[in-house]
Amino acid sequence: NSSQDKKGNFKGNFLDVFTVLRHDRYRRYWSGLLATVFGFQIMMIAQSWLIYDLTDSKLWLGYAGLAAGIPAIVLNLFGGVVADKVNQRKLIISTQSTSALMLLTLGSLVLLEIVEPWHVLVIAFCIGSVQAFDSPSRQAIFPQLIDMTDMMKAVALNSMVWQSTRIVGPAIGGIIIATKYGTAPGFFVGSLGFITMSLAMASIKGLDSKRPSTGKGMFQDMLEGIQFIRNQPVFLALMGLTFFNSIFGMSYITLLPVFAKDILEIGSSGLGYLHAISGVGGIAGTLITARLSKSIGRGTILSTGAISFGICLSLFAISSSSLSSLPLAIVFIFLASISSSLYMITIMSTLQTLVPNELRGRVMGIYGMTFNLIPIGAMQAGFIAEQWSAATAVIVGGIAVMIFAVIVQIFSKEVRNLGIA
Repeated sequence: NSSQDKKGNFKGNFLDVFTVLRHDRYRRYWSGLLATVFGFQIMMIAQSWLIYDLTDSKLWLGYAGLAAGIPAIVLNLFGGVVADKVNQRKLIISTQSTSALMLLTLGSLVLLEIVEPWHVLVIAFCIGSVQAFDSPSRQAIFPQLIDMTDMMKAVALNSMVWQSTRIVGPAIGGIIIATKYGTAPGFFVGSLGFITMSLAMASIKGLDSKRPSTGKGMFQDMLEGIQFIRNQPVFLALMGLTFFNSIFGMSYITLLPVFAKDILEIGSSGLGYLHAISGVGGIAGTLITARLSKSIGRGTILSTGAISFGICLSLFAISSSSLSSLPLAIVFIFLASISSSLYMITIMSTLQTLVPNELRGRVMGIYGMTFNLIPIGAMQAGFIAEQWSAATAVIVGGIAVMIFAVIVQIFSKEVRNLGIA
C-alpha cells in the first residue's frame, strides 16, 4: 500500500483516501452507496415538502420524522442480530429492493392524486423499519470488501458520500419538486437510488454465502452483544460519545431554521447556505481524518474532535445571538462540522477494527441505535429553545458533548491509548 508506511501512517496528499477504491468489491459497494444516499436525500426533501403541502402543519413534519426515526431506534439491535445470522449481501439486496418498492408506491399515489398524510407516515415508518435491518448489515459486511488496514479510509469515504450529497441532494431535490409533477419524480429518483444499490450488491461475488449459526435464540444473541459492549471500556466510551453526539451535538441542525430566520435574519436561502457550509466542513473533516497519522493516537483525535465540536457549537450560538455576526457564525459552524467528522469517523473506524467478526452485526446495530437518536435529541433541543432560546439549546448541547469528552479523556486510559503503539 503506497499510501501507508509500515506503521500504518498515512502518506501523500489528502486525496489518498480515494486509494481504497482500488478494491473492486468496495468500489462496487461505494458506487451503490453513493446512489442510494443521494436518492435518500432526495426522498427526504420530497417527503418533507409533501407532508407540509398536504397538512400545512409543522407538527406533521415532526410526526414524519418520528415515524422514520422510532423504528430505526427500536429495531436496530434486532437488525444487528439478524445481520450476524444471515447472508448479509442478500439481506442488503432485499432491504434496498423493498425500500425502492415503497417509494415507487408513494410516487404513484402522488401522481394519481390520491395521496393522504397517513400514506406518508406509514411508508416512512416502513422504510425506517427496513433500514434498521439494512444499516447493521452494511456495517457488518465491511471486512469482506477491503483490507482492514484501509478501514479508516473506507469509513472516511463513506462519510464523504453523506456529506457531499447533503450539499447537492437538497438543491437538486428542490429543482425536481418545482416541476409540474411535484414530489412524485423525487420519490422515483429515490427509488432508483435504492435499486442501484441493490444491483451493486448483486454484482459483488466471492463473499461468504453462509453465516455460522450460534445455536442460540435471538434474544440470547442480542444479550451477548450487549454484554460484550458492557464488558469493554473502549466500546462503552465510544457508544457514549455517539450517544451524546446524537442527543446533544447534532440537535443544532434542527434549530438552524430559527437561526436563519429569526436570529441572523438571512432567510431560506441563508438556511441553505448554512447547511452547505456544514456539509463542506464535514467533507474537509473527512479528508483531514483520513490523512491523520496513526502515530498521533486515535484517542487524542477522539477527545480533541469532540471537545472542539462542543466549543465551536457554543461559539456559533454566541456569535449568532449575542454578536449578530454572520461571518463568525459561518466560521464556527464550518469548524464544528470539521470537528464532528474528526471524532465520529474515528469512532466508526475504531469500532470496525476492534469488534470480533462474529459480533459485528450486533455491535454495529447497537451503534446504529445510539446514532439514530437524533430525532430524540431534536425534541430536547426544541423544548429548551421553546423555554429559553435556540442559542441556549445549542450551547447546552455543545457543553454536554464537551464535558462527556473531557470525562472520557480523564478517566478512560483505554481510549487515551487508542492507536498508540
